[in-house]
Amino acid sequence: MNKKIAVLGGGTGLSSLLRGLKNFPVDITAIITVSDDGSSTGKLRNEFNIPAVGDIRKVISNLSEIDDNIKKLIEYRFKTSSDLDGHALGNLILVAMLNMTGNLKESIAALAKLLDVRHTVLPVSEDFLTLMGETVDGEIIEGEENITKANKKYKRIFYKNEPHVLPEVVNAILDADLVILSMGSLYTSLLPNLVCKDVKDAINKTNAKIMYLCNAMTQPGETDDFGVSDHLKVLTNCLGDNTIDVVIAAKSDIDADTLEKYRRKEEKDPVVIDTKNVLDMGVELIVDDILTLEEGTIRHDSLKLSSIIFSYMLRK
Repeated sequence: MNKKIAVLGGGTGLSSLLRGLKNFPVDITAIITVSDDGSSTGKLRNEFNIPAVGDIRKVISNLSEIDDNIKKLIEYRFKTSSDLDGHALGNLILVAMLNMTGNLKESIAALAKLLDVRHTVLPVSEDFLTLMGETVDGEIIEGEENITKANKKYKRIFYKNEPHVLPEVVNAILDADLVILSMGSLYTSLLPNLVCKDVKDAINKTNAKIMYLCNAMTQPGETDDFGVSDHLKVLTNCLGDNTIDVVIAAKSDIDADTLEKYRRKEEKDPVVIDTKNVLDMGVELIVDDILTLEEGTIRHDSLKLSSIIFSYMLRK
């Protein structure tokens, strides 16, 4: 019987991880945040009063075993002067299915079946959620896109209204052999899952090991000068001490020109691996060469990262 993994997150980080992890003999449940209110997703949220579907589309596409041309079709974005501009075809399909079924979970399952996805994809909630952020100086910012654009440090992330978490999400965490907190935006991709009371309770009750995949680069305003231990502190402030068992961090040689481009254009720096601080928190630290360059963009090598995760599971 395959080991069970529950992965929490959103955005590009989660999708990239799942692209590699699906190649290993594990049963994956991807639990996805649904509070994104920018771009195509934001327009559809407001027009149809539905949860965000963009991250769900990306996850389904990356877990799919179907022909690459079909996946490219699902990811295709319209470029036009009409209201279709910027919309991804997969987002429109999900919204159409949601309008037909009235149920996001069923809509996801239908699209996943159509695209030959052999794992489970779940929204953390089917509610129309508004993410809120409280900055270190006490300012309250409403909306995920505004939280990102504000370029500020946050002491608290929360929802305007407490989400109704799907029971299947709680069960997936409780039944898992490993719970993975995915790399990606700390405050707008990962914490939106973890601040849900039912999710937090399930993580604290599960017998599974809890693994965090630390970001390779800082995020302007939000995580400037953060080391690995600083990311962990944000998570433990939310989940409680001694919750996270192991963290995987990337130590890869990145050429000086690429690093300078990131500093100059994106105001990002490599996350410092502060080994002693991490170990002092009682967290196992796994460091490896797991970064790659894709068209000048620093990414985690999903196959290398997934291999380390699978090796960890065998070891435990």
